[in-house]
Amino acid sequence: MGFFQFVIIFILLSVLIERVIRKRLGIEKKKISETAGKNVDRWGRGIILVTFLATFSYFIDKDDEIVKWYWISYYVILMGFQTYIQWKYLKDSKEYILSLIFLVLGIVFLLSVDSVL
Repeated sequence: MGFFQFVIIFILLSVLIERVIRKRLGIEKKKISETAGKNVDRWGRGIILVTFLATFSYFIDKDDEIVKWYWISYYVILMGFQTYIQWKYLKDSKEYILSLIFLVLGIVFLLSVDSVL
């Protein structure tokens, strides 16, 4: 199986898993942008993005394993921040549970990319 086929299958599985989890747990789709956490979310994501873009040039010419862990750490920090913001500002929602599940699935995906290439 090629890399692009793997990515397409992963995306399709993610959409399916999201729908099933939302239905089973009764999670309604809510957005941070509709809460008081809107600015905190934007600033936090911006700071995380700028930090990782600023350090990207240092890691790009390193060993593939180091680059992989760079992306895994970026994903964990970004999804961890998203999960925390959802937990804090969407108190009546279980949206953060979905983010936690996709945090784990994303890590599994990033760790398995080597075996597909």
